[in-house]
Amino acid sequence: MTTTGPRNDGLRLSPFRGLRYAPERIGSLAAVTSPPYDVVVRPDGLRHLETADPHNIVRLILPQAASPAARHRQAADTLHRWQAEGVLRTDPEPALYVYEQRAGDTLQRGLIGALRLSRPEEGVVLPHEDVMPDVVADRADLMRETAANLEPLLLSYRGDGTVSGAVAVIERAIRRAPLLSTTTEDGFCHRLWAVTDPAELAEAGTDLARRRALIADGHHRWATYLRLRDERPSPGPWDHGLVLLVDTARYPLRVRAIHRLLERLPVPDALGALKDAFRVRRIDGPLPRALDVLHTSSAAAAPGGPDNAFLLAGDGGFHLLDRPDPELLARTVPAGRPEAWRTLDATVLHSVLLEHVWRIPDGPEDIRYIHDTEAAVEQAERHGGTAVLMRPVHEDTVRGLAEQGVTMPRKSTSFGPKPATGLVLRDLDQN
Repeated sequence: MTTTGPRNDGLRLSPFRGLRYAPERIGSLAAVTSPPYDVVVRPDGLRHLETADPHNIVRLILPQAASPAARHRQAADTLHRWQAEGVLRTDPEPALYVYEQRAGDTLQRGLIGALRLSRPEEGVVLPHEDVMPDVVADRADLMRETAANLEPLLLSYRGDGTVSGAVAVIERAIRRAPLLSTTTEDGFCHRLWAVTDPAELAEAGTDLARRRALIADGHHRWATYLRLRDERPSPGPWDHGLVLLVDTARYPLRVRAIHRLLERLPVPDALGALKDAFRVRRIDGPLPRALDVLHTSSAAAAPGGPDNAFLLAGDGGFHLLDRPDPELLARTVPAGRPEAWRTLDATVLHSVLLEHVWRIPDGPEDIRYIHDTEAAVEQAERHGGTAVLMRPVHEDTVRGLAEQGVTMPRKSTSFGPKPATGLVLRDLDQN
């Protein structure tokens, strides 16, 4: 997403004094990291992180207490105690941080910094998904209480494909010894470098000032940044938020689906309510084979008909829904939006199935969003509910809608690899 010619209203990424774990005060860096807060969805996953190390970052991003206010206060107290004890230390000088993730043939590099906040209408940072107000309110209360950016958002931009500007700064940094290197249990190796040279900072800044970015992951935290900025006088540290910027012309992101768990809807009831709304076929397992059928279902779409498909699970089997009734789509999918939006699987799921066929309220008590496919199926079977397994959306579709100012239904995509939480934080009292 590159603009033509120089501009000064593009991305403004500033160096900051990172708050990082002191290696000698923890068991290992891998043991104190966590996935982003909204990926830690299973109680056993939360317990696993809490017991991996007494200083695991999950105690800050997902504190456990009797009430929301107590949770947020506990996170702030824990953060300040770790700082006082030297578990977390502030780097001596402001830096942009080069961050690398590598696993197998996956390689992602980008710059972590404090990004000047902007609204969608400014066209600099573009959201592509709607947000849930209750989640924004919770994240805002936590961030307000801790006065810290605890985990970076993932933003993507399109460079010109050459090793220049910010990419050149990154490529030079990785030839030096890293500040840290660790491998997490998912097999990803994480490395971090600090860029403090004024000439290199200026080189990256000049390049990024010509770019605009797509929010790949972190819509709720971005909305939180904007809310908290509006509460405080400007200029100040709350005018910026912690982000990881990745040039996808150089380091393409993966785009995966986010699945829905409907704990109060058993699979037989879900199938019974469909009637003639979709074609329904039982698919033999195991799960990888059923997913292969889902991902290739477009080839089986009726000629000229809509290409939407979902896989239902939770009763020990798998059920493919495809070939939706075109007349039903015409009646239930909102008009006045681009065709690319009206034909999204997520649009059809929420407008047709959830709202019209199953009549399920759009709230956290009725719909849970789960990134991991196996976890979605396992929890559906455990609770007697229905897992709706989704297909990923192509990045070009996401970007094209965002450039038109059109947001997709929330939790429509999962870009990755996501940055590990806990490698570098931003203390707003120090920045």
